[in-house]
Amino acid sequence: MNKFYFAAEGETLNPLIPHTSEIIVGAVAFTLLFLVLRSKVVPMFEKAFTARTEAIQGGMERAEKAQLEAQRALSQYNEQLSKAREEAQTLREEARVQGVSIVEELRAKAQEEAARITSAAHASIEAERQQAITSLRNEVGALAVELASKIVGESLDDQARQSRIVDRFLDDLEKSK
Repeated sequence: MNKFYFAAEGETLNPLIPHTSEIIVGAVAFTLLFLVLRSKVVPMFEKAFTARTEAIQGGMERAEKAQLEAQRALSQYNEQLSKAREEAQTLREEARVQGVSIVEELRAKAQEEAARITSAAHASIEAERQQAITSLRNEVGALAVELASKIVGESLDDQARQSRIVDRFLDDLEKSK
C-alpha cells in the first residue's frame, strides 16, 4: 500500500506522520465539532456579545443623558445663584438707600425739633425779658415817684400823672443810651 505507512521490515515508522485512518477520524471529528460550535455555541456568544454591546451602548447613552442633565442642572443652578446674588445685591442697595433716607428723615426731624425748641426758648426768653422789663419799669417808676415826691416835697399820688412822669423818665434814659 502506501510506502509511507508501512515500513518494510527493518525500517521503523515515522512518529510524526499519522496514519490515514487517524487523519480521516480527526477530520470528521473536527468537522463535527466545528459544525456544532458554529450552530450552537457561536450564536450564544453572538447573542451575549450583542447584549453586552447593547448594555454598554445603553449605559453610555444613559451616561451621556445623565451628563447632559447634570450640565443643565448646573447651568440652572448657576443661573439661580446669579439671580440670588443679584437679588441680594438689590436688597442690600435698597436697605442702604432706606437707611440713608431714614437717617436723613431723623436728622430733619431732629433739626425741626431743635428749631422748635430753640424758637420756644427764644419766645420764652423774650416773654421773660418783657416781663422783667415791665417789672423793672414798675419798680423803677415806683422808686422814681417816691424819690421825686421826696425831692419835690409834694405827693404824686395821681396814677396818670405818675405814669406820664415814669414814661418820660424811661424814654429819656433810653435816648441817653
